[in-house]
Amino acid sequence: MEGVFNPLVQKLEGFVTLDEADRDVLHRITAFARDVPARTNLAREGEPHHDIVLVTEGIGCRFKQRANGARQITAYLVPGDTCDLDITLLNRLDHTIATLSACKVARIPAPALREIMENHPAIARGLRISALIDEATLREWLVNIGCRSALERIAHLFCELLVRLRAVGLATEDSCDLPMTQHELADTTGMTTVHVNRSLQELRRRGLIELKGKNLKILDWSRLKSLAEFKAGYLRVEGQAAS
Repeated sequence: MEGVFNPLVQKLEGFVTLDEADRDVLHRITAFARDVPARTNLAREGEPHHDIVLVTEGIGCRFKQRANGARQITAYLVPGDTCDLDITLLNRLDHTIATLSACKVARIPAPALREIMENHPAIARGLRISALIDEATLREWLVNIGCRSALERIAHLFCELLVRLRAVGLATEDSCDLPMTQHELADTTGMTTVHVNRSLQELRRRGLIELKGKNLKILDWSRLKSLAEFKAGYLRVEGQAAS
């Protein structure tokens, strides 16, 4: 299936060298991805979960929700991202996985993925590196919520999202899709929607971003990175994606 775009292949080839057999098996496991509407739960906290969720189009998230309805989004899932590779080691999910935009999602049975990883060491290594990057990204999000101002939080999140989407060929040098509502950005950054709105307006006023519908355009990448103190090293991307 040479020439067929596959975000999982694109992502893993940023970490490891895949051969034709590796690419073929990755194409096979993503071939049966299904359309899922926006804001649909894919797996709920507390429920048994035996499949690995793989996003091939759109953007999803992980989140925790309190009894009073307050929600904290703890990760964005962009095309090529898998969830919970070690799910079979746990009895229940401790968080919910959901779509933010309309998505295509593949579900891979855990035994099938284990067999693939045993027979394709390059894939296994790439997925392990990906899991370590997920952990590094979560640490960066903790810093975002704990140490950065409202404006810096939004700026950092936008820098990260653009770099991650560039890495899988789904963003231009300065633009990407931004399907999240202001409420969802608030749930991500630990802010109120009022503070998110003010921060977006300030970023616009400074000539750093432009928002049109569900598209984000970075008008001054250097200044936005400087404001956010954004360093892409934790994402382990090279070349244009990190520049």
